[in-house]
Order: sequence, then structure tokens, then C-alpha cells
Amino acid sequence: MEFGIYTFVDHTPDPVTGERITAQQRHAQLLEEAELADRLGLDVFAIGEHHREDFIASAPAVLLAAIAARTTRIRLGSAVTVLSSEDPVRVYQQYATLDLLSGGRAEIMAGRGSFTESFPLFGYDLKDYDTLFSEKLAMLLEIRKGERLTWNGRHTPTIEGRGVYPRAVQEPLPVWVAVGGTPESAVRAAALGLPMTLAIIGGDPARFKPFTDLYRKAWQQAGHPLDRFQLGIGSHGFIADSFEEAAELTWPRYAMQMGRIGRERGWGPVGRPQFDFEVSPHGAMLLGDPETVARKIVREHGLFGFTRFCLQFSVGSMPHDKLLRCIELYATEVVPRVKAAVGARRR
Repeated sequence: MEFGIYTFVDHTPDPVTGERITAQQRHAQLLEEAELADRLGLDVFAIGEHHREDFIASAPAVLLAAIAARTTRIRLGSAVTVLSSEDPVRVYQQYATLDLLSGGRAEIMAGRGSFTESFPLFGYDLKDYDTLFSEKLAMLLEIRKGERLTWNGRHTPTIEGRGVYPRAVQEPLPVWVAVGGTPESAVRAAALGLPMTLAIIGGDPARFKPFTDLYRKAWQQAGHPLDRFQLGIGSHGFIADSFEEAAELTWPRYAMQMGRIGRERGWGPVGRPQFDFEVSPHGAMLLGDPETVARKIVREHGLFGFTRFCLQFSVGSMPHDKLLRCIELYATEVVPRVKAAVGARRR
């Protein structure tokens, strides 16, 4: 099992004081967070691409390259690369460069994205939402096969035997597919032999078990080796020394951030009862003291049999010292508890 963290690099005002640090300060904090995760032995640090004022991560590959220069072992990936509105050639070049800089630690997590700001920003039509992703994913996989590319697509340019450089250290450069809960996405990832990450950010995680079972079944039916099967789970969460501290820190920031997103999408307001369910034993949010969070992750492993778990450890702008403490508790207390419990169950 691998354990990691991911972030959208939230940059919102403090819900109590109304103050907001500069973008430069937030990026400096991000580097410290990644360095700590590397030093404490976490396996993955990932950054999600967004094009919004409240998430300052429009260029994940650039941020990850800065992190690569300050870390030695942790894997570095996107979470996600919004491939529908990207150029697959440039995506490969950026992450191949990151792979070279990091000594073979780069990954691409391709997804359609849960936000749509990049479509008008880069001149794409939302009516092509799914076909753009399917075609560009196929093109990206063709690019990583070898340095000479011949390609003819509907949404992508015709390319006749052109070289794509530089080439990654890893052959092939790892490409994951991130999905939000549609069966077709799971079947597509399995058919292509690609590892899949499922984002579970609300409700009882148990309701997603048929979805991951479908992915596993489709993987086997496609004839892919079982020793290459990889399934990731990603969820919101926050860890503190006590459940009460974690909830007190998270609730106002969660309410502000998710409330803002909800208003944009026409959802109802975020209420405390909803939050209280999400942090309960059957809710999706991994929040609390280390023992509480470890129990919930062990439960999810029993449901899904995941090979990788990643925690979105910031929803709203948390105090930097609390984020560092969250990473420390996750790496030194939660992960060992989960590994011990899963190991004991397997014996």
C-alpha cells in the first residue's frame, strides 16, 4: 500500500480574521509541506490543476518541479491534469521533464476535472466534454509509447512522424485515470490497463463499492496481469491531536469553501448536520485524531482493497503550522496504524 497527500493549494481568506496571505507566501508554504511529507516517508505528493482565484495551482508541473529540487524520494503527480483542455504533447513534455529533474518520480493523473473554468479559458466547448478527454487520453498514451508520433484526430492536430522530447526516465511514464463515479470511466480505465483513482468526497464510501468492483472485474476480463492492478482512493480529511481540534479547525473553512462552490453550482447551503455526518464513522471525510482517521481508512481498505490512499489535507486555507502537524500525524501515526491493522487482517 502507498499513502500520500494531495492539494489544490487553497488560497482563501481566513474565515475568522478575514485575512489572506499572499500567493507567494502560500507557494512557499507548499514547498515546506512537500518537504515534510518526503522527510517523513509518505509515498506521494500531488497537486490538482485549477484555474480559479481560490486555488493557485494552474501550473502543477511547475510547482512539482520546485518540489522535486527539494525532495529525494516522494513520488510527484498531478491530481488531476485536466486533459480535456490541455495539449497532450505539452503534458507529456512537462511531466517527462519533471521525471528527469526528480530522478524518475513523476506521474500524470489524467481527468476531465470537476470544474469547467479551463474550457472557456482555452477555447474549448463543453459539449465536447467527454470526447475531448477520450481522444486526448488516447493521444497521450500514444506519445508515451515512443519518441516518434504519428497521429490523426478530430480535436487534436494531425502529426506525421514528429519527435516528442524529452523522453521520461520511466518507461512508460505512469499515467493514472481519475474518476468521479461513472461506470463507463471505470471500464475505460480497466480496458486501457491504467491505474484508477476514485475521489470519494461525500456520503457513505460503501456506496462506491460496486463501482470499484466493476473496475476490478473489467481489469480481469481485459486480461491484464493482476500484479499490475492499482486502485487509488482520494478523500477530504484533516488530522489533529484531538477530534475536537480537527473539527473546530475544519468546519468554518469547509463551510466557506464548499459553500462557495455549492452556490456556483446551485446546491443548497452547507450545514453543520451535513458536516457532522461526513466526519462520522460512515461519512467520507477522514477527520479527527490519528486513531479515528486510521479506523476509517482501514474500513475503506476492507471495502475497496485499494493499493494507494491519498488524503486531500486542505479544504480551505488552514493555518500552516496546523497543516504541518496534520502531515506529521498522518505519516507517523495514521499510516503505521493502518498498515498494522491491514497486515493483521491478512494473516
